[in-house]
Amino acid sequence: MSKRLSITLLTAPAMIVLLGVFLIPMLLMLLLSFQDENEAFSLKNYALFVQDPFYVQILWRTIRVSIWTVLATLVLGYPVAMYMAQATGKMRGIVTMLILAPHLISVVIRNFGWVVVLGEKGWVNESLIALGIIEQPLRLLYNELGVVIGLTDSFIAYMVLALATSMYAIDPSLNKAASILGASRVRTFFSVTLPLSLPGIIAGTTLVFSLSMSAFVTPALMGGTSVKVMPVIAYEQIMATLNWPLGAALAFLLLGSTIVLVTLYTKLIETKRYKEVFAS
Repeated sequence: MSKRLSITLLTAPAMIVLLGVFLIPMLLMLLLSFQDENEAFSLKNYALFVQDPFYVQILWRTIRVSIWTVLATLVLGYPVAMYMAQATGKMRGIVTMLILAPHLISVVIRNFGWVVVLGEKGWVNESLIALGIIEQPLRLLYNELGVVIGLTDSFIAYMVLALATSMYAIDPSLNKAASILGASRVRTFFSVTLPLSLPGIIAGTTLVFSLSMSAFVTPALMGGTSVKVMPVIAYEQIMATLNWPLGAALAFLLLGSTIVLVTLYTKLIETKRYKEVFAS
C-alpha cells in the first residue's frame, strides 16, 4: 500500500464528517440566502441589508463590541501572559489551570453569574453604594458594557494562551542584555518584549475578534433586547419570523465581514513589519 493511499484512508473519515456537517450545510444555506419567498433566485435579501440602515447599524455594533472585547482581553491578558512566561514550571501550570478552570462551566451559567454580580442589586452596585461612591445603581447590564464584560470573560483565556505561547520563545537573556546596556524596564518592554510578542498579539487579537463577532449566547443574555448583534438578528429571523433566506443572508454577511476585516488586519500588520525590516 502506497504512502499516499494510506494518508487518504486515514483522513477520509474526518473529511467525510467535515463535508457532511459543515461544508454541505454551508453550501445549502448559501443557496438559500439567494431565494425569495417564492423560492426563486433573488438578491433581495442582500439588497435589503444595504438599503435598510437598521442592519448596517447592527453590523457596526457587532464590530464595535468585538473591538472593545479584543482591547479588554489584550490589556487584561498581557500582564498574565508575561507572568506565565517568567514563572517557574509549577507556577505556570497553576496559572494555566486557573485560566482554563472557568471554561469547565457552561457559558450560560457563567453569564447568569455575571447577571447576579452586575445587576442593580448585585454585588458590585451594593458594594459601591455601601462605600458611598455612588447613590444610584449603575447600569452594568443590558448594554454594550455588559456584553463586553461577558465576552471578555469568555475569551480572555484564548488571548492569554496565545500571548504566553509567543512569550515562551523569548530568550530571557535579551532582557538581561538590555538591562546591562542601561535600558530601563519600560524601555526594555517596548524595545524587546513587545516587538517579540507581536506574533502572539496578532494570533490572540484575530482569534478573539473572530469569536466575538460570532458570539450568540453572551449578547443574548447580557445584552437583552437593548443590544442586538448580527448573530442574534440572524437567529431571530430564522427561528422567530421563520425567514430562513434573510437569516441565511445575514449569517453570510457576518461571515464575509469577519473574513474581510481579519484579512485587512493581518495584511496591515504584515505590511508594517515589512516596512520596518526594510527601514532597518
